[in-house]
Amino acid sequence: MYKKKVTAISLLLMMIVSIVLSACGGGGDEDNAGTTDGGGDDQKTVKFMHLWPEGSAKQHNMIVQDIVNAYEEENPNVKVDVEVLSNDQYKEKIKVLASSNQLPDVGLTWAAGFMEPYIRGEKFTSLDDVLEGDLSDSFVAGTVDAFSSNETAYGLPLELNIAPIYYNKKIFEDNNLEVPKTFEEFKNVVTTLRKNGITPITVGNREPWTGSMWYMYLADRIGGPETLTNAINRTGTFEDPGLIQAAEELQNLVDLDAFVKGYNGLGNEEAKGPFMNNQAGMYMMGTWELPNYTTNEDVPQEFRESIGFFKFPTYDGGKGDINSFVGGPGVGLFVAEQSKVKDEAKDFVKFFVQRWGERSVTDAGVIPATKVDTAELDLPQMYIDVLDELNNASNITLYADVQMSAAAAQEHLNLIQSLFGKEIPPEEFAKQHEQVLEAED
Repeated sequence: MYKKKVTAISLLLMMIVSIVLSACGGGGDEDNAGTTDGGGDDQKTVKFMHLWPEGSAKQHNMIVQDIVNAYEEENPNVKVDVEVLSNDQYKEKIKVLASSNQLPDVGLTWAAGFMEPYIRGEKFTSLDDVLEGDLSDSFVAGTVDAFSSNETAYGLPLELNIAPIYYNKKIFEDNNLEVPKTFEEFKNVVTTLRKNGITPITVGNREPWTGSMWYMYLADRIGGPETLTNAINRTGTFEDPGLIQAAEELQNLVDLDAFVKGYNGLGNEEAKGPFMNNQAGMYMMGTWELPNYTTNEDVPQEFRESIGFFKFPTYDGGKGDINSFVGGPGVGLFVAEQSKVKDEAKDFVKFFVQRWGERSVTDAGVIPATKVDTAELDLPQMYIDVLDELNNASNITLYADVQMSAAAAQEHLNLIQSLFGKEIPPEEFAKQHEQVLEAED
């Protein structure tokens, strides 16, 4: 009798468990780890983590939510579960999640050095298949490369900054100067402004990443767009004649008294002052400065209207072209290698990138990594001009210190400051770079 009762109870429990599992879509099956309750057998959840809280990044947050809503509407069997953290919280949490193989299905990453340990640790999956077809051509040249390793893409960039030379149109006009197209013309601008008592260029090289951009452009225009990157990734050498000549030309600018007085002791914000106060003719900086020259109401309108930009001039006999830029992408999207809903995650990433471009420009003033048709956009003219230049960009060379390891980057920045200060000759500048990079091979 006892055995019969046990058997009857066991059968009843088995029936209950079977019914519960059926209602939940078999929730105990590891292969269905991405399913959700109440959405049918095919319902999947894609976990997405980003760093644009509503309080501090209202426009970004709104765009993301709009894209998520649109994706869910077009894909009713997919739920996108969004987690939002501040920048610093995000960076800390992603490290913890990666160490325990619990990364979100989709998240944000920075390029180059930041991604490297995640790629080595097989935490991010290849996105080459997502780029198949037309999507690959929609990115500005060189931006996906910054999120790639061994010619495999592990991230898709969302944002982009390039570094044009901003100039004061009124100062140029008052001194009968035109925008220089060649480096010789550029040096003539420098000597004319200095002769007339105006600071030609302001740069805050106490933060040597600002001075590094000047060296990088010279390296690009003289040696060609891949020479510096090849020296860093060790398929080339820093003792390439073009890289040495770039260092020589930078010191020639120092000899022409091109830069603001005391530049090696000034921070970037301090150095920006003379330009913002109509005391300097030129200032090279990333396109994150665009609001100061377009929409920032705290900056006098008369000044904003007097600012333009131009591309770094070509170099006679050099291998670079005028449509190659120094810059770098901001954040990009990754898909976790361990994701249980990898197909849906990749589909969401593709959808997100396609929707992000135009919305990010018009609603948040972001320069996207994808090409944007400016014909119908209601934007300040300078934004449109920058976007049009990006659509025609032949190359984007990622900031040198971002390409390097932390130790090599610090040595690079120290050497840039020494080069500007004429404390080191060009050949030694190249040799010491080579020694640091060789030591890491």
